Amino acid sequence: MACSDWGDARRRMLLDPTAVNLNTGSAGPLPRAVFDHVTGLRARLAHAPMDFLLREVPGRLWQARESLAGFVGGDPHRLAFTTNVTGAVNLVATSLPPLAPGEILMTDHEYPPMRWCWERTARRQGLSVRTFPLPEMPESPAEIVDAVVATLGPRTRVLFLSHVLSATGLILPVRELCEEARRRGIVTVIDGAHAPGYVDLDLAHIPCDFYVGSGHKWLLAPTGVGFLHIGPGRAGDLEPAQVSWAYEPPPGSDPDRRDRFGSTPRLRRLECEGTRDLCPWLTVPEAIGFQAGLGHDRIRARRRELADHARRRLTDGLGLRPATPKPSSLSGGMAAFHLPATVRADEVRQGLWERFRIETAASDGPNGPLLRISANFYTTEEEIDHLADALKDLLAG
Repeated sequence: MACSDWGDARRRMLLDPTAVNLNTGSAGPLPRAVFDHVTGLRARLAHAPMDFLLREVPGRLWQARESLAGFVGGDPHRLAFTTNVTGAVNLVATSLPPLAPGEILMTDHEYPPMRWCWERTARRQGLSVRTFPLPEMPESPAEIVDAVVATLGPRTRVLFLSHVLSATGLILPVRELCEEARRRGIVTVIDGAHAPGYVDLDLAHIPCDFYVGSGHKWLLAPTGVGFLHIGPGRAGDLEPAQVSWAYEPPPGSDPDRRDRFGSTPRLRRLECEGTRDLCPWLTVPEAIGFQAGLGHDRIRARRRELADHARRRLTDGLGLRPATPKPSSLSGGMAAFHLPATVRADEVRQGLWERFRIETAASDGPNGPLLRISANFYTTEEEIDHLADALKDLLAG
């Protein structure tokens, strides 16, 4: 796809013309078509709420479930919609049956609220939480597998990992890691917040017990789209976060057969939270279709071009040390860089926004402050150049 074509794709996005958005990894802007679609559905909900909820939603909900399951390589009968990854992880963590004394294991780069979630579960179950460092700049997926396997022990009961690390964009080889955990009888929960739309996701070949994902990042779906994909034989472990109408399934119903609500009795039990706005979920096919029209492989290739440009400008041009490996097996459109140890990450982020109207992500990681760039197909090289110039000015001050 030529640069002019990417310019046309950019014009099809809802972007603030006064700002530079380099933070799809936190939340992606909406394509105009997706915004128009979800807005139209909400108009239907507003005009005729019961007609919409009772007669139109079921068919649309199953279509959305099948569309998302097909896109991530999963099974629609084992895919529950959630509001976000946080809700999905909490649902799993609070539902786990009693585990033998031992530990919950995770990397030292996990998202803080998820770590707190597992710490609460550990307190309730009498377990401990142990974190371990990943290789800082691995050269291959095998190096990560070796590091994780070396930490697994006879007391490890749960392994919680991000598919793509939020702070750096490092892609973990979750298929191989889940295989190693399964051989040891360890429950695996994968945080795929950044994976849908970012990597070529195929859940059929990731032998995890639970996989959660977000739609409001790289998939460019509306806020309020998350999912939980349940591994074979694990659906009976889960309890809904709250009791609503679907808590007691109809007598004699098949728990995993499609029902008249656009779900299955088992999935609806997890999804039903009383009356709520389901329009974001129903818009998933539109979001998937929008990027399919541009070409998912082309989008990923474009992100890599932009990430490589960022590396040249910030590493070669400014001397910042990269925190994300370059090989395509380990990274994509997110690239992180070590900031000087004398600065605070939150102050850099605030300065970039207040002085230059540049939206980025910054965090204080285990190895010091980091700046993360999330480049997507609508990003331009000129925007990255603007960031490099702004950082030079900001860090000099």
